[in-house]
Amino acid sequence: MDLLDSINNISLKKLTDDELSALIPQIRERLIQNVANTGGHLASNLGVVELTVALHKVLNLDEDKLISMAERAKKAGI
Repeated sequence: MDLLDSINNISLKKLTDDELSALIPQIRERLIQNVANTGGHLASNLGVVELTVALHKVLNLDEDKLISMAERAKKAGI
């Protein structure tokens, strides 16, 4: 079983750096599989895997607010 299949937002905070390093390629592979099945853009998703894992590791996203520049641009109609 992949590490990816056994985690959730809470357990991600408990992973070691080595486990996080093993998780990142699994996330990329899952993204590639999903995009191959459904179509869509891949490069931008692959480019933010480390950033997303890091944000989930250090923030409590159930309570902390996170606004991306892309989301701000979309809301502004840019």
